[in-house]
Amino acid sequence: MTVESTDSTGSVESSGSAQPAGPSTRPEAPRPAPFDWLDEAAARRRSAGLVRTLRPRAADEPLLDLASNDYLGLVRHPRVTRAAADAALRWGGGATGSRLVTGSTALHAELEAELAAFCGAEAALVFSSGYTANLAAVTALTDADTVIVSDALNHASLIDGCRLSRARVARAAHRSPDAVRAELAARPEPRALVVSDSVFSVDGDAAPLARHAAACRDHGAALLVDDAHGLGVLGPGGAGALAAAGLAGAPDVVTTVTLSKSLGSQGGAVLGPRRVIEHLIQSARTFIFDTGLAPAAVGAALGALRLLQEQPERAERARAVGRELSARLTAAGLDASVPDAAVVSVRVTAPEKALAWAAACREQGVLVGCFRPPSVPDRWSRLRLTARADLTPEQIAHAVEVLVRAEPSQ
Repeated sequence: MTVESTDSTGSVESSGSAQPAGPSTRPEAPRPAPFDWLDEAAARRRSAGLVRTLRPRAADEPLLDLASNDYLGLVRHPRVTRAAADAALRWGGGATGSRLVTGSTALHAELEAELAAFCGAEAALVFSSGYTANLAAVTALTDADTVIVSDALNHASLIDGCRLSRARVARAAHRSPDAVRAELAARPEPRALVVSDSVFSVDGDAAPLARHAAACRDHGAALLVDDAHGLGVLGPGGAGALAAAGLAGAPDVVTTVTLSKSLGSQGGAVLGPRRVIEHLIQSARTFIFDTGLAPAAVGAALGALRLLQEQPERAERARAVGRELSARLTAAGLDASVPDAAVVSVRVTAPEKALAWAAACREQGVLVGCFRPPSVPDRWSRLRLTARADLTPEQIAHAVEVLVRAEPSQ
């Protein structure tokens, strides 16, 4: 038989039979090692001043801490640490399995009941972190027939939940009920979920939750609020942003919280209507397939929650410290945000300056956070300060003095 083939010039050749292609005589370019691209990525980070460094802290580090999320000053409170130790001694060092197998203890159920009651929700479900709680709520409450309307500056855990969901995601302008309303009105999907932080972690500004809820109700949508930075700080006695907005216990609102900020422990929870919580137990992958929260963390969170209920003035004190830090920094000429809760940021023109400023503060005994792109969505870096209810007037004055003195000249 005759076979026609085309050579590299495009001409057609004929041969009496098909011949298998022989091995290429052209030398093959060496392939890069599988992780060589990581070196290139690291070099780009270094040139942009965006390298992040783990800095293990000592247990007795002598620094004035304005970087942690310990808003109520409870992480070292004797009652909280004793509750953690007692829980570990009674239940062991770990949860031993997923919540649906061996990872649920009577202590978990106790925390869920008391947390729901404190926040005014029908029910609560505890997760191993606030991150996994957000992933669970977003993915389990949406499907391909849902649109998620997400605030442009939401936390990474909410964004990741949106990415993992099967829903269409519409990005709404920051803190804009009008943008939310427009997206809901134009949607073709039968279901919609509006997702927002209550207090945004970079600048400490609060979402207009009441107006978001009104837009949701006008268009048959549900509202999911990440109250990580509101629980323990906002609302009566620190009951959270939903309580402050008059939305606690609403049948169309779900909230997520962390136990690692105001409650000085670790873990997270979803709170809302009982049927929502039951649905999460049956379908949320970060609940079903994740090991339960360690008993020590459950005990610490429960101890902190009970202490907060006995001392509700801690919430107002955290807010007051935030306002004072902002006012003093602004009076000193720094570009400080006005906090709606307990987060105060100072805008910095460049990441290198932010790093140098934070390092200088540390050298002078004050620990502040340093946020740079891509952790912040715009071109501004920030020093991030977290107000704590246990800061004294002298400590506040000292922190401001150090920040002003340590600012780099360039």
